Amino acid sequence: MSNLVLKEQNDVVAQVLDAAEKVGKLAEQEALEAEANATISENVINLMKETQLSRLMLPKKYGGPQIDLKTFAQVVRKVANYNISAAWLAYLYPLHNMLPAYLPPAGRDEVVNQGGLICDIFAALGKAESDGDGYRISGKWNFVSGVLFSDWVGVGVMITFPGKSKPEFCLPIVRKSEIQVVNNWDTFGLRGSGSNQVIADNVYVPMERILRLEAAESTRRPPEADYDKEYPYYHVPFYPAFYLGFPYMALGGAERILAEFKKLTENRVRLMDGVRESESPRSQRVLAEMTTEFHAAEGLLDQYVRLLENYEQNGASTSPAEFFAIRTKAIKMCTDIAVRALLTLGGGALYKGGTMELFLRDIIAVATHKTSLYEDSVAAYGKELFGFDSGVRG
Repeated sequence: MSNLVLKEQNDVVAQVLDAAEKVGKLAEQEALEAEANATISENVINLMKETQLSRLMLPKKYGGPQIDLKTFAQVVRKVANYNISAAWLAYLYPLHNMLPAYLPPAGRDEVVNQGGLICDIFAALGKAESDGDGYRISGKWNFVSGVLFSDWVGVGVMITFPGKSKPEFCLPIVRKSEIQVVNNWDTFGLRGSGSNQVIADNVYVPMERILRLEAAESTRRPPEADYDKEYPYYHVPFYPAFYLGFPYMALGGAERILAEFKKLTENRVRLMDGVRESESPRSQRVLAEMTTEFHAAEGLLDQYVRLLENYEQNGASTSPAEFFAIRTKAIKMCTDIAVRALLTLGGGALYKGGTMELFLRDIIAVATHKTSLYEDSVAAYGKELFGFDSGVRG
C-alpha cells in the first residue's frame, strides 16, 4: 500500500512539473510581448488554468492535488528557469487561491466554487466601515500582481470588530467587478507580472469573505474545529510559508543565468589577448565560484523548507526573523550571481531583450520586494538573536 501511495505522489509531482515547464516555455516565447504590454498574455494564463497549475494548493475537498511545500517550490523554480515574471504569477495564483482555506466555510465555498483566480495586496491601506453583517471597504492599493486576469481581489485593511479595543489586520476578498483597476504598471523589472493599481469605493463585503489574518497567523488553522488535518498549510507558520516562492523564483532565474553564462563563454575570445574564455582561468574561476554560491543558496532554501515542514514538531520555535534572514540571504546570493555574470560577460550582454538582461532585471526586481529586503532581514534577525522582539512577521 505504501508503495502505491508513493507512486501516486511521484506521478502527481511529475505532472505538475511538466505543467510548469509548459507554462514556462510558452512565457519565454512571449517574453518580449509581455515586456511591451506590461503583462503576460492570456495564452499563458489559460495554460495555467488548463494544466491546473493555479489550483495546486487548494484543499483536496475542492479538487486540488494538495501538493506539499517542496513540490510547490519546485514548480516555481521550474517556471522561473524560463521566465521570472510568469513564475511570479505561477506562484501567486495558486498561493492566493488557497487563501479561502482560512475563511469561514460559507465564504470559502463561494469563492472557490466560483472558480476564478484570486490576487491580493496585504498593505493595510484601506478603510472599513461596519454595515450589517459585513463591512464597506474603500481604498487605493498599488502592486496588485495579476489583477488583470483575476475575478477576486484581497485588499488589506485594519478592522476594529465589536467588543475589541484594537484594530485587527484583515484581508476582505472583493469581486473585481466591484472595483476599479488602473493600469499603472511600468517598471524596471517583472514587467510581465501586471501588478497594477486597484481602487475600491464603498464596496460591501460580507463577514464570511473577510480573512482575519491575525487569527490565521496565530492559530495556523481555519475558523472551525472540523478541518482537513492533512492540509499542509494548516501546520506551518502563515507568513514564512506564504513567502516561500520569492527565493525560489530567484533560484530558478540564477540557474538559467549560470547556463547562459557557460554557453556564452565557451566560444568567446577576448580581443585583448586572443584567449578562448573557456580555457582561461578568469572565466573558469568565475563560473566555479558562481556555481558554488548557487549550491549554497539551494542548501539554504532546503533548510528553509525543512524548518517549515518541521515547524510544529520543533515546538513552533523557529522565529519569523530566522525565516526572513534565510530567505533573503538566498535571494541576495542569486542577485549577486546575476550581476557578476553580466559584469564578466561585458557589453555584449547589455542588449535589451537578451536573456541575460531580462533575467538580471527580473531577479533584481524580486530582491526589491518588501519581503526580500536583505538589510531589513539581518537587522531583524540580529535583534532576535540578542533576545529582542524584531516585530517582523516572517
